[in-house]
Amino acid sequence: MEEDDLVSEDDVLLCSEKELHDAARRNDTDKLQELIRKGVDVKAKNKIERKALHWAAGVGHEKALRLLLLHDSYVDERDSFGMNALLLASWFGHLKILQILVSCGAKLSCENKDGLTILHCAAQRGHIRVLEFIMEDLEDISVDKVDKAGKTALHLASEHGQLEVVEFLIGMGCRHSLKDKEGNTALHLAARQGHAEVLQKVAEIGVDVDDRNIDGLTALHMAADGGHYKCVQLLLESGCHVNALTNKNKSALHHVAQHGFDRLASLLLEAGINIDAGDSQHVTALHLAMFNNHTELVQLLIDAECDLDVADGRQQTALHIAAEQGFQDMAEMMLIAGVNLNLTDKQRKTCLEVAARGNHVLLVDMIIKADRFYKWEKDHREQEPWAGRPLSFKQDHQPETQHLRSVLWRLATKSLCRGEWKILAQHWDFSDAHIRAIEHQWTGMKSFKEHGHRMLLIWLHGAVAAGENPIKGLYEGLVEISRTDLAECIRQKANAETSSPKICSAM
Repeated sequence: MEEDDLVSEDDVLLCSEKELHDAARRNDTDKLQELIRKGVDVKAKNKIERKALHWAAGVGHEKALRLLLLHDSYVDERDSFGMNALLLASWFGHLKILQILVSCGAKLSCENKDGLTILHCAAQRGHIRVLEFIMEDLEDISVDKVDKAGKTALHLASEHGQLEVVEFLIGMGCRHSLKDKEGNTALHLAARQGHAEVLQKVAEIGVDVDDRNIDGLTALHMAADGGHYKCVQLLLESGCHVNALTNKNKSALHHVAQHGFDRLASLLLEAGINIDAGDSQHVTALHLAMFNNHTELVQLLIDAECDLDVADGRQQTALHIAAEQGFQDMAEMMLIAGVNLNLTDKQRKTCLEVAARGNHVLLVDMIIKADRFYKWEKDHREQEPWAGRPLSFKQDHQPETQHLRSVLWRLATKSLCRGEWKILAQHWDFSDAHIRAIEHQWTGMKSFKEHGHRMLLIWLHGAVAAGENPIKGLYEGLVEISRTDLAECIRQKANAETSSPKICSAM
């Protein structure tokens, strides 16, 4: 043909051959005949080694296919994916095309590059009529033949949620408990993909719900890891072992905590899962939820009374992780619940030291507030702390303490000399560790002003929590460090502040 160039630089078809392929895809038999008469090669392949016959079979055009078969008898030729006309017809569910190709002598035992047969293709894609034809009208088709990944038609149908196909294959007598090369049963694959109806069907026929794959995962682990609530529910109702562990000692709760699936966590906790189980690295669900910043799940685990002080392989508690990452909200939850602040990691660092090293200033102050509050609470068990308000260790933004906070800011930045804040802190029973942690923050030669301000706010938190008179406490503290001038000044200002509920009339 004249002027018949390549379609483009990245293709291998001539323009006329491309027209032939397009005509096959459109079922345009007139155009096909015209091109064939002109001598265009019907066996010409594009860059993925697909020819016109492949297109007609894949799209399902019976007339085009019959015409092409008159001029192209190589029905078993495969494209670069290993798909021939028969496999394409099965994959796309074209029963009539399949029947035509079989009658023309197409090889029934063909496979693509992944080892998929016509049975696998139809099962994965859910083409039930094609499956019925394959199993009932063709000979020597094994229902349990596996692909290169070791998967049977049942595996593929389960993995892709093809319920009708699963029921059909079970009716055809397929073997239920076969495992693929990764040790997965059909139940595993349905659970991993969240196909609840398929999972229920496979469980009903007696597949072991606690069967483990090569990594030790059960169907419950897979359903939990995918966040598939209905599947987890069905497996629990089927009597699966809720505390089953993988080869790495992970429970289903570990998988749920990793992803932050709080509804699923509630379901597993109700079913009696071990809340404090550690994996092979001694990591618990709480550690994982904390590390992955899943706030709601952390609160759920705290409410379920998990062990807050358990340490992982690095000897880190969940609060160490919060301190390292600077997670204030979750640290607050744990501090309110009550944790052991003296525990140290492998570097012998407490949570306070870890927070200070990470320069998480607000978190440092929160931990010191909590530590001081726990000690006060221990000494005053009979008293009701915090004046009935919800406990918090975060920065104070309450309107009722605004005036006091202004006084403390002026005191720290304008009045206290270098080093005086530390003497005051020691008078108020701040530990050396508390003072070191505050001092860790360095903002220049006048850092002491910031350190003093932080210390005063921490002290104020404790005074308010204890129901004490902060002005009185401040007065007495300043007198103790020989700053009577400041003490008198504070008292006069407080007494002049008629709106303040903390007037120091007792002085």
